[in-house]
Amino acid sequence: METTTKKLSSAELMELENKYGAHNYHPLEVVLAKGEGVYVWDVEGKRYFDFLSAYSAVNQGHCHPGLVEAINKQAATLNLTSRAFYNDQLGVYEKFVSQYFGFDKVLPMNTGAEGVETAIKICRKWAYEKKGVSKDQAKIIVCGENFHGRTVTIISFSSDPDARGSFGPYTPGFVSIPYNNIDALREALNADSENIAGFLVEPIQGEAGVNVPDDGFLSKAYDLCRQHNVLFIGDEIQTGIARTGKMLALDYDNVKPDILILGKALSGGMYPVAAVMANNEIMDVIKPGQHGSTYGGNPMACAVAMKALKIVREEQLADNAYNLGLLFRERMNVLVEKSDLVSKVRGKGLLNAILINDTPESSTAMDICKALAKNGLLAKPTHGNIIRFAPPLVMNQQQLNECCSIIENTILNFNKK
Repeated sequence: METTTKKLSSAELMELENKYGAHNYHPLEVVLAKGEGVYVWDVEGKRYFDFLSAYSAVNQGHCHPGLVEAINKQAATLNLTSRAFYNDQLGVYEKFVSQYFGFDKVLPMNTGAEGVETAIKICRKWAYEKKGVSKDQAKIIVCGENFHGRTVTIISFSSDPDARGSFGPYTPGFVSIPYNNIDALREALNADSENIAGFLVEPIQGEAGVNVPDDGFLSKAYDLCRQHNVLFIGDEIQTGIARTGKMLALDYDNVKPDILILGKALSGGMYPVAAVMANNEIMDVIKPGQHGSTYGGNPMACAVAMKALKIVREEQLADNAYNLGLLFRERMNVLVEKSDLVSKVRGKGLLNAILINDTPESSTAMDICKALAKNGLLAKPTHGNIIRFAPPLVMNQQQLNECCSIIENTILNFNKK
């Protein structure tokens, strides 16, 4: 095996990924080597504002000193026991996170997709054992243009041809309705109420381009679920942990889900940590041996997640996201008036997107992101002609204004040719 102490260039490192890694991503051509707060640096030392935050995993900022200390301390003490034994961090964490979000119990997992799979299993088991749904007849209502992960079961109810194509046969038991359509939800529930186990929904569809539902949609959906004895499952993997200006995006509609799914910023990006929360009447359907993970609930995950959540409260990151989000959308709306290239801005808190006035098949949005990178700001397109903007929540007003100026100048000077 060849070893070397030579410092590789960005081009050399990208070529290594291209040669030895599966081609399952299409990253922007920048190779990052360092992060701190709202900034990242590439291999050559150029500094950028991070306006993606690892899809909202680093809400607390890159390499937050408190998180670095927490993970280093726990890593040097005890990192993994599996759930074959108790450890001195898990119970403390379970109490902390359950009380933090107001639930009786938590089932700890690692990744967001695992969290969604866990919620689906809990929901189905509850349907059979508590609601009385006939064996193997349980159905879960989902929304079109959703993104809940990429496991076989999850892509079985995806409307994205890239995520779904050529991976069948698909898992049955899901009914898809249009997002933000309360009449469609009502019709689906009325059509098969006795077999519907749950309604799985993102409070804001991030991957779909920051689709924000109408005010009241989520509360009306929750009420319909109550009427039909159906579990409301909130996927807050990307929208949770202060990203939208509230601790949970569902808080805007005063909805407390029956099952809550968290991930990403639950660890501040330090470690894969996910959580599924519910009250006893739901969670207690899971018995020993029926679900789990070797790494789920490991001591490092527990220690870092507790610190990550404490930071969110101590540094008032939800309030900061709310206030900076208002400023960001105000400035982007001015840009809409100045430029024919941007048709709309939408979002909540610091989860926002601008719609580029071109077709989803065009390269315009990606070309704009490349221009933004040259000007010191990193963002990525989603759904072709939409650019998502989601900086770390530790950003301050001066930094946000500087970033808005970068975006404005890039757009106003961008040549579509």
